[in-house]
Amino acid sequence: MKISMLGRHIREGCKNLLRNSWMSIASVGAVAITLLILGVTLVIALNAQQLSNYMAGQLQVNAFLKQNVTKQQALALDAEIKALPGVQEAIYVPKDQGFKELQQSLGKEYQEVLQGFSKNNPIPDKIVVKAKDPKQTLGIAAEIRQMDGVDKVDDGKQVVDKLFRFLDMVRNIGVVFVVGLVVMAMFLISNTIKITIFSRRREIEIMKLVGATDWFIRWPFLTEGIIIGVVGALVPFALIVYGYHSAFVRMGGTFLAVAFPLIPTGALAQKLALVMFGLGIFIGIWGGIMSVRRFLRV
Repeated sequence: MKISMLGRHIREGCKNLLRNSWMSIASVGAVAITLLILGVTLVIALNAQQLSNYMAGQLQVNAFLKQNVTKQQALALDAEIKALPGVQEAIYVPKDQGFKELQQSLGKEYQEVLQGFSKNNPIPDKIVVKAKDPKQTLGIAAEIRQMDGVDKVDDGKQVVDKLFRFLDMVRNIGVVFVVGLVVMAMFLISNTIKITIFSRRREIEIMKLVGATDWFIRWPFLTEGIIIGVVGALVPFALIVYGYHSAFVRMGGTFLAVAFPLIPTGALAQKLALVMFGLGIFIGIWGGIMSVRRFLRV
């Protein structure tokens, strides 16, 4: 397509928007409202995914060593565990350090009780292990359980199983909900564009009768649909990003209820822009093609 012809189609699309200003406003409003609902849903879904990854990242295996294991043997076990496939890190925690951590976690009110154990420390040495993929946690725990010198392995199996079932359920619900909103947006917006084009069906029929090609007729409507999609996405995108950034700053970048880090505004804005503007343009083009098609049969 020549540049001059492309310019002509863009000008015609803009003229159509101004000529049918009320219908154009209605179309932009339909796009904006639908994409606003979709955008808010995406913000929740993306942060839910962030929470899922954060919680999964906190999973760890605590391997408690036997009381007769020496420091050299413990360090050798630590090296052996680090060499296991899928292990991200393994940290050796001596019994003295474990006792100090217990004192700090229990607080001052239990200090006198713990003083009696300071000389005869009952806390065993342990190795804290994290997996590269949280779903490998139970498999790594099973391998560590078979090693010599390991007395007990706490892998939180019940918590891990419930967590991953919950995360899978949240992910599946989020996908279904977002797909449903996308489908609803496509039909709602395309029907609105159809109403706009229906009011100009006589104009299309006349152009067809005087010899205009199908694509010559389509392009101004496609341009109009793209403009409607972009403007309809711009308004909710700006509102969502501004509102999210304000909330992000006020909460210090974390969700107060569970203190997990929220997605930074910049990263969220990039994902939202890709989805919202991409969907707005796609729906505008799709609605324009599907709507004009029936009126080209003259």
